[in-house]
Amino acid sequence: MIEPHAPAQSGATPGAPPGAPPGAPPGVPYRRGPARLPVRPGTGRFLVLACVFVCAACGLVYELELVALASYLMGDSVTQASVVLSVMVFAMGIGSLAAKRLRRLAAAGFAAVEVALALIGGCSAMALYAVFAWTGDWGGLWAHGPRVLLVVFCLAIGLLIGAEVPLLMELIQRVRRQDAGGAVADLFAADYVGALVGGLAFPFLLLPFLGQLTSSLLIGAVNVIAGGALVLGLFRGDLTRRTRCLVLVANATVLAVLACTAVLVDDFERAARHAVYGDDVRVALHTGVQEVVLTGGTHGRPLALYLDGRLRGGGHDQLRYRQALVRPAMNGPHARVLVLGGGDGLAAREVLARPGAHRVDIVDLDPALIRLARTDPGLARLNGHAIDDPRVRVAAGDSFRSLRETPPGTYDVVIADLPDPGITASTKLYSQEFYGLARRALRPGGRLAVHAGPLDTRPHAFWTVETTMRAAGLRTAPYRARGDWGFVLATTGARPDLRLGPGERPLPAGPTGMRASTLLHPRY
Repeated sequence: MIEPHAPAQSGATPGAPPGAPPGAPPGVPYRRGPARLPVRPGTGRFLVLACVFVCAACGLVYELELVALASYLMGDSVTQASVVLSVMVFAMGIGSLAAKRLRRLAAAGFAAVEVALALIGGCSAMALYAVFAWTGDWGGLWAHGPRVLLVVFCLAIGLLIGAEVPLLMELIQRVRRQDAGGAVADLFAADYVGALVGGLAFPFLLLPFLGQLTSSLLIGAVNVIAGGALVLGLFRGDLTRRTRCLVLVANATVLAVLACTAVLVDDFERAARHAVYGDDVRVALHTGVQEVVLTGGTHGRPLALYLDGRLRGGGHDQLRYRQALVRPAMNGPHARVLVLGGGDGLAAREVLARPGAHRVDIVDLDPALIRLARTDPGLARLNGHAIDDPRVRVAAGDSFRSLRETPPGTYDVVIADLPDPGITASTKLYSQEFYGLARRALRPGGRLAVHAGPLDTRPHAFWTVETTMRAAGLRTAPYRARGDWGFVLATTGARPDLRLGPGERPLPAGPTGMRASTLLHPRY
């Protein structure tokens, strides 16, 4: 006997399952009411919130990975952090709206989102670094390549993270129906605590012990395992047999991809490093402060020192750079000299080459670089074994803090052998406050030498440094050296007497109207 069809609800789509809301597509199973759980509702609710916690931690690690890698590859950490966070928050809102259409298939939708998020988020760091390594310096066709790729990853990851929230809200309500305010409070509490754990784990555990590439792959694996376990273990009753098989195969495939990639990470890093630095890479290490790479230095090959991808020592050009920085400042009393930065010993080599230097203090943030300058045969030979000279005292620490703790009138000369002023992490070392501390540390008539950045390509930064030194009460004499290097020599007394070498020449007065840089308002 064929029974008559039940009358369709008003507004329901013809052929839609009973209980489906208006507009539900025909033939799609729609779950309504409590889910059929293999555990008690209280345990099920705890498991959903635990998954929220894990997914939030993974999501924040993805964000921090992109910020860290973009800052390393493109510099200017403030800009990169602003781009990543703002684009991802925007994408999360769009993802939340888009996920509303998946709520009637919350379990299957959540599984699909976690698979995609684990694959894209886990492989994002490696993809960015691969494009950087094998396309050179982003010139020509790739002039805007890094930012475009970064924005693409931010949009994709943000969309998927945003889609998690409404789906998880639907799942937690399927476990046990509660008022909307209580459900939102529980969900957001687990989400924010997970974000806290992920945010702390990245700089203190993942980055120092695993590195950027391996940590992102590990987080992707944790992400897909958490999502798959929740759906297949707790909400398998909401899935058809075919859907369960698809979810299982997708999770296993992503895990296999991440695992195989993790096995090949070391080989990938070596290949990418050789693509960036050439085939003579001899030392490569992440110190916790920066990446240090040494190439050559053996079998007659010239040595080159790279710090965070920037050439800092080696070759005739770098010798001329140190000479142009140090020697003009040594024309005058120089019994006591302070070198800020310069943990490679190259600036100290030039200081010690001048008779009359009785005490040279070096302060560098990176103790690993100091050890390398002392123990590596090639680098020690390049710096003339300056670190082991009995006149030299070396301390690992922050240059700003060191100047603050220095008694007034301690030094005849201060050499600022510091990273480029355009790097956000270095801007406090080019501020009016910093130069005020340096002025206090100098004896009357003492001299301060500063590398102020490339003059032709970044004149604004150069003249901002010079203006800032004058604002701190110093008398300045800007000059340039062969190779687009710009320097400023300053004194606490009369205008410094510039005695320059070959290829170096003084500069006329800079543009008017420049504003000094301070800790709160860097102007580079």
